[in-house]
Amino acid sequence: MTKQFWAIIIVAVAVLIGVFAFTGHKQNTSSSSVQPSNHVTGQGQKHVTLVEYGDFECPVCESYEPTVSQVRQQYAQDITFQFRNFPLTSIHPNAFAGARAAEAAALQGKFWEMHDALYAAQNWQQWSTSSDPTPYFNQYAQSIGLNVAKFKQDFASDQVNNQVNADLAQANKLNLNGTPTFFLDGKQLDNAQLADANGPSLSKFQQLINAEIAKKNPSSPNPTSSGTTTSTTTSPAAQ
Repeated sequence: MTKQFWAIIIVAVAVLIGVFAFTGHKQNTSSSSVQPSNHVTGQGQKHVTLVEYGDFECPVCESYEPTVSQVRQQYAQDITFQFRNFPLTSIHPNAFAGARAAEAAALQGKFWEMHDALYAAQNWQQWSTSSDPTPYFNQYAQSIGLNVAKFKQDFASDQVNNQVNADLAQANKLNLNGTPTFFLDGKQLDNAQLADANGPSLSKFQQLINAEIAKKNPSSPNPTSSGTTTSTTTSPAAQ
């Protein structure tokens, strides 16, 4: 084999490494100074916070999302809802890339719009099974009104990579081992508390949230379960 042949092989390997780095799978390079994400929605008037550690590729998370979306809408005035990334990359090869897409959108103030786009049933079926989900992410970025060029740049950035890894580090610190994992005012919930024989249950969520609201606000009227969803990334997190 000639030196020219080996030179071509080396260049090809370098190109493949570069492509891999930009498909959203950079991991374990987070700076220890980066704090976990703080993506929250809801007014939190009753001073109760529900946190989800989720994996965008996880089929169980995707099955919970319609119910969790109802919770966010119905308790929009009463509670604060927070989402943190916990991509289980050992079993979900596109999960880290999905988290990067959400964090890249967050840099343009549209975390929740990308969150919803990633979990939308038809979209989820597309990107979660793709050998390269990035073209789908770019489509979603355009559909939610992002500057797509900036989104692509942010998606490939160390800033986004470090943010996802900071969430992962927090999940590992809490000894989490599956998704979705929920915390209600700092107390981890067993998913069996949140589902019935038919799957995720809105009434189960309501029972737990209403009880927590009553405990935190003993002199308040009964908690409301209706309202309009709000979105912000500045409210304090529970974890």
